[in-house]
Amino acid sequence: MSDFVGRTVELDRLTRLLAEISARAGAGRTHDLGTAVLLRGRRRVGKSRLVSELISRAGLPAVYFQAARGADPAAELRALMAAAAQSDLPEAWLAQSTTPSTLTDALRIVDRLLPADRPSIVVIDEAPWLLASIPGGAGELQRVWDHDLSRKPVLLLLLGSDLAMMEALDHHDAPFHGRATPMVLDVLSPRDVGRMTGTTGIDAFDAWLITGGLPTVTRAWAPGMGRQEFLATQLSDAITPLVVSGQRILDSEFPTAASPRTVLTAIGGKGERTFTSIAQSTGGRPMNSATLSEALDTLSTRRAAVADEPLSTKSDTKNRRWRVADPGLRFWLRYVGPAVDDIDRGRGDLALRRVHDDYTTWRGRAIEPVVRDALERLLPDSRWPEVRAVGGWWPRSNVPEIDLVGANARPADQYAFVGTIKWRPDSRVTTAELTKLAKDATAIPDVGSGTPLVAVCPAGAVADDRLAQVWTADDLLQAWQ
Repeated sequence: MSDFVGRTVELDRLTRLLAEISARAGAGRTHDLGTAVLLRGRRRVGKSRLVSELISRAGLPAVYFQAARGADPAAELRALMAAAAQSDLPEAWLAQSTTPSTLTDALRIVDRLLPADRPSIVVIDEAPWLLASIPGGAGELQRVWDHDLSRKPVLLLLLGSDLAMMEALDHHDAPFHGRATPMVLDVLSPRDVGRMTGTTGIDAFDAWLITGGLPTVTRAWAPGMGRQEFLATQLSDAITPLVVSGQRILDSEFPTAASPRTVLTAIGGKGERTFTSIAQSTGGRPMNSATLSEALDTLSTRRAAVADEPLSTKSDTKNRRWRVADPGLRFWLRYVGPAVDDIDRGRGDLALRRVHDDYTTWRGRAIEPVVRDALERLLPDSRWPEVRAVGGWWPRSNVPEIDLVGANARPADQYAFVGTIKWRPDSRVTTAELTKLAKDATAIPDVGSGTPLVAVCPAGAVADDRLAQVWTADDLLQAWQ
């Protein structure tokens, strides 16, 4: 019995593509039978596991090739042939002892192995690494796809962890542009993590914040295990999934880029949010503006960090607040990375104590973008039909800060509500907190005193006529159906 959890949407989509390929082949078409997919997602989010599950469920002949970063091109072509020879393709034996000299030759050999009367699956994992190792590799892929592979009923899956490189494959001036369906595999949702860990409500979100939604880390959280028990187990050894995961992500994304890693550590590990505070927290002396700007651009391009703006009627790029965008790194940069040396020498208890002392405060900030994402998934609905954007608002001084602003667009033309997030399990939002919210909200330009108030709190809220709606943690989990 498979222990595969989640990914229902992605599996259904890939299964539908296979059904469409089968239908085209059954209709007697002789061209444009195949479909290519660019499946991108960070390392360890489960791309390979998803595709392996698809192959297992489909029961179709398939070949799976794993490319290597920086490998010798000739060695990669031999490895591709070896993968084809060891596959269950009908004519796999034809690939034995072949030594193609070009990627074009190698892909055409794979094409000859594919059945012409039924669908098959070809997977090139970390495709950008293969294409980057061969001058003109993307052009060769495009040529073989157009003239050979696309004429077979094949699902070609090109996987990649480098998000920027995967997007470049489909750039308007790239050879393979327009030939593949782009797909993004994100980390597991809070709902899926809750199912895997046997948690609900605020506990499910705790499990998601700590594991980052990474499948390998989440599987280590046994159902029924509490937060403290999981952390005590994972922080006791330097080779546990939680400890190893963040380092592998960083080594993959930024193997030689010192400045971006330093800046990301300042944002995630030290909690810095503004350009100036980040610059002052990157070493003995402040990082100069040009270097910091370049590092932030790199982090943004690689989707490792993101800058939020206040949700208002005007864009405010000078009032940005940076945060770690990769869920798999948020908790790790804050608590695990700084404690690796302690864990190595058997003092994981020091890391556990730091989490115990600081976690509630960190969680209160870390949950904010997750709540906003959940509300944007739940809305619009019949009650808030105009809401298309949910954000926060703050002035340059950060006083006051409004946790939730619901609007029709970004920037906003009209506001639907303002709200507060009180992420605590046992204490409801109070009348005093709603009074403060109503007062603080008038600092937002064009927000009047009659703007509806909302709240998000796992424990709910007191009865108050000013409160238009309250969402609990269980309500938010429904955003990921």
